[in-house]
Amino acid sequence: MPSRKALIRRPGPRLSEGLVTHIERTPVDYALALEQWGRYAETLRAHGWETVEADPAEDCPDGVFIEDTVVMYRNVALIARSGAESRREETTAVEQALGVLGCSLNWVWEPGTLDGGDVLKIGDTLYVGRGGRTNAAGIQQLRAVFEPLGARVVAVPIARVLHLKSAVTALPDGTVIGYEPLVDAPSAFPRFLPVPEEAGAHVVLLGGGKLLMAASAPKSAELFADLGYDPVPVDISEYEKLEGCVTCLSVRLRELYT
Repeated sequence: MPSRKALIRRPGPRLSEGLVTHIERTPVDYALALEQWGRYAETLRAHGWETVEADPAEDCPDGVFIEDTVVMYRNVALIARSGAESRREETTAVEQALGVLGCSLNWVWEPGTLDGGDVLKIGDTLYVGRGGRTNAAGIQQLRAVFEPLGARVVAVPIARVLHLKSAVTALPDGTVIGYEPLVDAPSAFPRFLPVPEEAGAHVVLLGGGKLLMAASAPKSAELFADLGYDPVPVDISEYEKLEGCVTCLSVRLRELYT
């Protein structure tokens, strides 16, 4: 049986220096950020996910946003090469952790750039955002690694947000959810449901209809509950100040056999 693991990395002391591109910079409370990260990790464990902690990246302010370092499809990992050069050292400890877990490793090579937060998986379809952090060569390399394994790669434009998954994620039934003012091409998705808050566009599927989501989107939580899902809110206010969301803080590994 496949195990459910979540790869995480605790925030480093330079967290407040993290990159921001589409929002105004506001002060980050590092002590509160540590507490929030701990509660996020505990929420994953409480819902049946074994957390695996990658080694700290204390010189990398954005290292806590571990989702950007890799794209997973089944047990195959594509190690990202960020369009933000300052983030490229974040991948080293992630490669080591995934190797220990038995994943097959591949890499994005120059001139390709790719951030994991630009890839939304729905079944065997991988939507990849072409924007500031991911370029055409990166998308070509993503296709070359995963299409032979049965994946379908669909490129979509993004210009209003940092990453594709800053704008959209998906419910368990495959419906894509997003805050419409930030979604460049809703028609790219077969089923699109607008949500009333920006933070409501991001959910982590915990299993059993449970949706890990930000506490800052109560109206969206009400919408999901009305659709028969079970929202599990967590406070990630300090990460939202850095354009982070609930998906950014972990890499969910659903198809590892141990």
